[in-house]
Amino acid sequence: MLIDTHAHLNFSAYKDDLDEVVKRTIDDGMKVINVGSQSSTSQRAIALAGKYPGIFYAAVGLHPIHLFEMYFDESELPFKTRQEYFNSSVYEKLAIQPGVVAIGEVGIDYFHQPDNVSLEEFKNRQHWAFLKQLELAKKLNLPVILHCRSAKDDPGLAYLDMLAVVKESGYTRAVVHCFSSDWEIAKKFLDIGCLLSFTGIITYPKTLPLAEVVKKAPLDRIMVETDAPYLAPQLVRGQRNEPRFVRYVADRVAEIKNLDYSAVETATTQTAIKFFNLK
Repeated sequence: MLIDTHAHLNFSAYKDDLDEVVKRTIDDGMKVINVGSQSSTSQRAIALAGKYPGIFYAAVGLHPIHLFEMYFDESELPFKTRQEYFNSSVYEKLAIQPGVVAIGEVGIDYFHQPDNVSLEEFKNRQHWAFLKQLELAKKLNLPVILHCRSAKDDPGLAYLDMLAVVKESGYTRAVVHCFSSDWEIAKKFLDIGCLLSFTGIITYPKTLPLAEVVKKAPLDRIMVETDAPYLAPQLVRGQRNEPRFVRYVADRVAEIKNLDYSAVETATTQTAIKFFNLK
């Protein structure tokens, strides 16, 4: 059994055929954590967890890009964000619902900056909302799913800023989802007790620095995910991603580490069950 530790079947990309995607996921014998990015998608993740208990779980959180109103011209799924201010009481009510196993995804994102917001305000608002969500996770004793995306001209800064906020909070029960930096950065998160999770990015050509991270990271400190509908693995690149494709990520981990696929499947599943306290 594989666990896709980060998917978004709660997103509008699946509004026309969600039942079919769910059936394929169940037929493959998987478990999936659907991750919220704002209050509405967090609620939809909870609804899926309620409809399919023990198969789908939910994470609730306010993604840093949703702190601002922006248009994202992403090739896989263009969209426009609606600005939402973090309200701790709202998210606490969501987080105590059945099937919720984490706070997330939360963190730092410097890849896009709105034109009408100063750099200082851009960073301060993200810092504040991130810290408040770490505090909520600590209060509720829930793990945290971390999101990080750096600006193109400074690929390490967002990770270092995120690390600083995690340290400031004193709460390190967290996984860096879709890790895509180098070993030096990875080791800093591993050293404070965080886990790393990998997506289909590790299957793409020209990702040698990331392959080095996969190779060096202890097997019991990593998990696999799709980030569906985004980042479909190389063998299905160009398609909308979905949880069943997480096996290609696990297969690539096994290849990089020179291990049997079954060893990676077992280890990542056990780690996910323990980290998210899955029942």
